[in-house]
Amino acid sequence: MTVEAALSAARVRYGPLEALHGVDLAFPAGAVTVLLGRNGSGRTSVLHALAGVVRLSAGRVVWRGRDVTALGVHRRVRLGLTLVPAERAVFASLTVAEHLDLGGAPAGEALALFPELTALLPRPAGTLSGGQQQLVAVARALTTRPGLLLLDEPDRGLAPAVAARLHAHLLGTAAGEDRAVVLTARSLPRGLAGAAVVHVLHRGEVTFSGEPSELRIRPTGPRRPDRPAPWR
Repeated sequence: MTVEAALSAARVRYGPLEALHGVDLAFPAGAVTVLLGRNGSGRTSVLHALAGVVRLSAGRVVWRGRDVTALGVHRRVRLGLTLVPAERAVFASLTVAEHLDLGGAPAGEALALFPELTALLPRPAGTLSGGQQQLVAVARALTTRPGLLLLDEPDRGLAPAVAARLHAHLLGTAAGEDRAVVLTARSLPRGLAGAAVVHVLHRGEVTFSGEPSELRIRPTGPRRPDRPAPWR
C-alpha cells in the first residue's frame, strides 16, 4: 500500500510540555486511517503537525515523498490538504450556503450526502448548534476533494445515522478517488471497521498500530484492569 503522508521521529512541544515524543506514523493513500486515544493522547497534535498548524521541534513531515516540514499551512492547503478541527471550524457570519460555495463544487453534492443541511442553507453558521456546525464544516471540506483530508472527531455532535453515513462515504471516496483520510476518535466507530489501519496513542506515544479487527485481541495501552478497553 502506497504511503501518502508520514511523520518521522516527530516531536511537538507546547512551551515546556511535549505532546508527541518522537512519533513514527504512516498514512496510506486511498484509505482511511483512524487515530484513537483519550484527550491529551496526542491525536490532535498529529493532525496539526501534518497540517502545519504546529511546528515540529524535531523530526519530519513527509507528503507524497516530499519533505514538507518547513512548509506553512497555506502552502500545504494549496498542495491539496484540508483540516477540519473539532471546534470553531466555521465562519459565524457566513450562511450555510456560502460555506458550501467555498468548496468550489456544486452544493448539491453536499446536500445529497447530508440533506439535513437543506433547511439550514440561509442561516448564518454562528446560529447553528455545535453538531450542525460540524456537519457544515465536514460537508464543505468534502466538496474540496482534498488529496489529504484530516478530520478531528468529525462525528462529534452528529446523530448516529448521520455519522454512519459519513463513515461510509469516507471509506468509499478514499478508495474510489485515491484520497488519504486521517481522522481521530476516542473509540473506534462501528462504521469504520473497514479502515485500513488504526493507531492508538497514549500520552504522546503510539501504543498500537494495526487493523481494526486486531483491537479486540490486543491491548492498546495502560488502563485499569477493572475498566473495559476503550474500543468497546
